[in-house]
Formats: sequence, structure tokens, C-alpha cells
Amino acid sequence: MENKSNWMFSCILCACLLLCGGLNVQAQKTGDKAGVPDYYVAAYIWPSCHDDPMGHEVLWPDGTGEWEIIKKGNPRFEGHYQPKVPLWGYELDNDPKVMEKWIDAATDHGVNTFIFDWYWFNNGPFLEGCLNDGFLKAKNNHKMNFYIMWADHDVARNYWNVHRYKEDNSRLWDGAIDWPNFRIVVKRVIDQYFKQPNYLKLDGKPVFSVFSLDNLIKTFGSLEETRKGLDYFRDEVKKAGFAGLHVQLMAGGVPNEDYLKKIDALGINSLTEYNWGGPHRQDYIQWGTEAQGRLQKWDETVSIPYFPNASIGWDDTPRFPHKTQKDVVHLNKSPQSFAAFLQKAKTYCDQHPDQPKLITVYAWNEWVEGAYLLPDMKYGFDYLDAVKDVMIDGKYERYTK
Repeated sequence: MENKSNWMFSCILCACLLLCGGLNVQAQKTGDKAGVPDYYVAAYIWPSCHDDPMGHEVLWPDGTGEWEIIKKGNPRFEGHYQPKVPLWGYELDNDPKVMEKWIDAATDHGVNTFIFDWYWFNNGPFLEGCLNDGFLKAKNNHKMNFYIMWADHDVARNYWNVHRYKEDNSRLWDGAIDWPNFRIVVKRVIDQYFKQPNYLKLDGKPVFSVFSLDNLIKTFGSLEETRKGLDYFRDEVKKAGFAGLHVQLMAGGVPNEDYLKKIDALGINSLTEYNWGGPHRQDYIQWGTEAQGRLQKWDETVSIPYFPNASIGWDDTPRFPHKTQKDVVHLNKSPQSFAAFLQKAKTYCDQHPDQPKLITVYAWNEWVEGAYLLPDMKYGFDYLDAVKDVMIDGKYERYTK
């Protein structure tokens, strides 16, 4: 009887070990909190396609968020693909069922992290529904990491709805806030987001990305006060039980002495890009090649990690009636070209083994700016398949040998 009991215990123990091992393997593939993926492939989410209260009041009264503007896109030249038409229809991004489909599609194709654009205007949040009601309520969100990028940029009235405001480019919202609001923001992001088990933490530090360094400094009034503000944030994060705060900035253009002094004074932890930035060339390959050159200059200049970016395209004509062919990245734009530049980003990560292997991707769903991995009626799943080819199947590695 004793031998039989020992045998049964051994069987149960083996089964538990196999189960735990299987879960750990799955975690390695998906970026779950139980394991660390080989690469963090982090796609930006622009959370504008739902009925946000502030947006409904002053921007998109139809109740579908910026789908209202995206549907009005019109071609500006022969062969110009406008309006963009999603394969899955005009789904609302604050629907957890929609988000569950996104998460499955992302993780199946090698995207294991979402970066949510996050706003604080007029003493309150804007467009939080996508993250709060969509992602955080999705039953499968444990399959992915996420973090937020504070999009602290100013907004003109006719920027997000030119059809409503026409030529009125007066200020609708300011990206800079004040100390009382900053304290609210710090508490909010720690409690609502950092404490989530799948919030991205590098070396135990939650990653908090910031879009505009200029507006960050404007929030506090000076570089010295900004350092005090970030130190306050760091202290509050440590009080919450974390190792510290990882502050990430969007760094466009090329490095200059003034910028380098600022990031050093503020103790910034890493840099990346939202997209490849300007000038926006008509030729995709030229746009990407010039961005690679700027990346190299940053790499040679800064001592903190500069995480590479892979951008899909640029076409914000639905927002701007005056823009023409010269403002659209369209020549040589294809899933294959994107895959080639994503492979370059992956190779860059491999050449920097001393830093986390993080690649930011522009974007998951920037329909209104012509950059999205989500399937559409023209490319189908081709862009998602391109990510899978590079990040999972390694089909492009042979071109770098």
C-alpha cells in the first residue's frame, strides 16, 4: 500500500511539473508574467475608436469615435488607398470581445506587448475606455504585456475633426498639466495600471513612456522642477512596492547637445520613437533608410538604451483636406518592405545584448494615419504575417547572414 501511495504521489508530482513547464513555455512565447520573451514586440494602440464622453462632446458626435473621420478619407491621387477599410469592420476598441480577438491575433503572430496612447486633458482622462473597458476586461489579456505612453501633446480644434472645425486651429486642449493634476496622474497610473500583473516591467520597474519632453518640462516650469516631479513619481512607485520607475521618452530627429543634457539631468532610462518621423518621404524604403541612419546616430551618442522602431507607413490625409500625394508614404510600401525593416530592428536588438530586446511598432491600429497591423480589405493579414515571418519563423534571418 505504501509503495502504491508513493507511486501515485510520483505520478501526481510529475504531472504537476509537466503542467508548470508547459505553462512556462507558453509564457515564453506570449510574454506572460511567468516568463520573459526573447523579444518584446510592442505595437502602439491609438484608442480613438469608441464613444468617449469628452470626444463625443467636442469631436465625434456620431458615437463611433474617430471611425467618423476615417470613413471620410478620400483618394488624393491615382491608386491612393482611401478610405481604409478594416477586414473585421468598424469595431469599437472599448469592447472586450473585440480586444480578445486582437490579443489572439497579436500573440499568434509575434506581437506580445501593446503600448496604449494615454491622455490627460482638462483635469481628467481622455480615451481611457479602450484600455480600461477593452483590454483590462478582455478574458485573455494575460497573454500580453502592456504599458502606457503619456501622449502629452497639444491638440488644435481642427486636428481630430477638420470637418467640424474647418480652419479653426485654436487650442482645444493643452498637453502640459500642473502639479495637482500630476499627483492625480501618478496615483492613477500606479493603482490602475502598474499593479496589473502583465504591466511591462524592465528590471522590476514599470515602464512609463512620455511623448513630449517639452510639454513635460512645461508641466513643471523648469528642468530642475521636472526632475523633482519625476523623483516624486519614482518615490511613489517604490512606495507601491516596485524596484523603481523606468521613464521612456520619444526621441525624434537626431541627437543634439541640449536634448542630451536634459535627458541626463532627468535620469531618463530609455529612448525610442513613436514612428520614423519626418520628413515623411513618398518612398517607404527611403523613409526607413533615413530613419535607420538617425537610429545609428542615437546609438553612437547615448549611453542609455535606444529601442528601435519599425513603422508601417504614413497617410494622415483623412485629417487634412489640403494634403496631397507628396505627403503620403506610398512608393515601395508593402508587407515585404516592412518585414525587411523589422528584421533590421531585430538584428539591432541582437547587437545590443546588454539591453532589453524591445522593438516598438507603429502601429496596431492607426487607421487614420495609415499605419496598422490589423487586417484590412487590401492586405488581409499580410502585415501580421510579416511580423510572424520575422519574429517567430525567422524567415528573414537568412538575408542578414
